[in-house]
Amino acid sequence: MRSTVCFFALLALATCGAALAQEKGRHEESHGSYVPGRAPSHGPKPMHNAPPAARTGERHFDDRAGHPNAPHVDRNTWVGHDTGRNDARYRLDRPWEHGRFTGGFGPRHVFRLLGGGPSRFWFNGFYFSVAAADIAFCDGWGWDSDNIVLYEDPDHPGYYLAYNVRLGTYVHVLYMGPG
Repeated sequence: MRSTVCFFALLALATCGAALAQEKGRHEESHGSYVPGRAPSHGPKPMHNAPPAARTGERHFDDRAGHPNAPHVDRNTWVGHDTGRNDARYRLDRPWEHGRFTGGFGPRHVFRLLGGGPSRFWFNGFYFSVAAADIAFCDGWGWDSDNIVLYEDPDHPGYYLAYNVRLGTYVHVLYMGPG
């Protein structure tokens, strides 16, 4: 009888130890790498030491195993948002031509996409379009169901950053006005 009790006690300790180790690994993973499903707490910081000229050619964003080859957020670091104000791909002749978006920014304001596609999509009576340079990065977006969070872009006047909560990726978007 005593050996049976000892066996079950050791089994319980081993099971608890394995569960704690697994939970620790999950905790480190969620704080140490790219985690879709959770919106970043803030937008990117301005790039003060950006390269002198915009990068040319194909860029790669899969900075670690398991990360997407698209702009994404890793531990509140906006991977791919590093070219600064001199990036000609995001220069507009008339920033905020259709006004400024006033529906709210950051993780407290989650919006469900209600239709459209990269050239024109909408939610809650607001219309947007994806920057031409970023269209390839929103290929897997669910235009009639995904949740997005908007952030102000500190480097590219007239653009906002739309973060796809499901995928953990983001694109530059233009506000096209109310519906």
